[in-house]
Amino acid sequence: MIENTEILLTGGAGFIGTNLCRILADRNRVVIYDNGHRDAIHLTDLPDHPNVTVIKGDVLDPAGVKKAIAGCRAVIHLAAIAGIDTVNKRPTVTMKVNMTGTANVIEAAVAEKVERFVDFSTSEVYGPFVYNADENDSTIHGRVGVLRWIYAVSKLAAEHMTHCYHVEYGLPAVTVRPFNIYGPYQVGEGAIQKFILAALKGEPLIINGDGSQIRAWCYIDDFVRGVLLCLEKEEAVGEVFNLGNHRTAVTIRDLAERIIQLSGSSSQLVTREALAADVALRIPSTAKARKLLGFEPEISLEEGLKRSIEWYREQG
Repeated sequence: MIENTEILLTGGAGFIGTNLCRILADRNRVVIYDNGHRDAIHLTDLPDHPNVTVIKGDVLDPAGVKKAIAGCRAVIHLAAIAGIDTVNKRPTVTMKVNMTGTANVIEAAVAEKVERFVDFSTSEVYGPFVYNADENDSTIHGRVGVLRWIYAVSKLAAEHMTHCYHVEYGLPAVTVRPFNIYGPYQVGEGAIQKFILAALKGEPLIINGDGSQIRAWCYIDDFVRGVLLCLEKEEAVGEVFNLGNHRTAVTIRDLAERIIQLSGSSSQLVTREALAADVALRIPSTAKARKLLGFEPEISLEEGLKRSIEWYREQG
């Protein structure tokens, strides 16, 4: 376990950043740099933790990034525009934040001579049909004009940029491609979060299309362990890793039905028109992460859903 290290989490007030901070804060100094767009950290007592500093700022502000990173030895770069609804509404900002914002953080990290830089990408880079995808598979370029792929292309460009700096400037960089992460403190547009909240209220669970789309879901605790391995292991530097759980694949319809059953809800399923561009199948290969990092997800889908439902129920 990493300790006695000053770590910057850009976008650290969100779902994943909050869960990372919960693990890191007791043994490290954690700086959260976030514009507050998705604020999960204030659902915890972390802002009052003696080892945590929360700075409100935007990655599009290079001076703000440079100030926040001062003294930090590691960076986990989570800040991004994400979520299909948000991307469709703000495609220009998506491109700017995911590309220019990443460039600003990288430049500051190089100047600070950080010892590890973990960049967050996305499983969306693999495109609409992803079965047992490994890190050497081809990535999508995306047809111009289809807004869904703006997110994937911007994150892929940020991946290339990160690894260019690794090769040219020696930045000790690692890229993470998350596959459908869920669990406590999730805020925003996650399917499981939306389904659970609707089920607990007895409201309809709305499915895009016929619900035959297949996803493999990874519980947040498993995912956080994978990210920490990327932060700690020397073998991670210069590599790209899928982090997910290939053993939890279900259709969206089946997922919704399980949530209704596990929550004891009387909600019904309602379908609506399919998205213009959707992902039919998304299941990762995590063989590389298992081999180089020792990463192995442990939480079953049923157990993860039970934990998530209980957490959201406690939030009222």
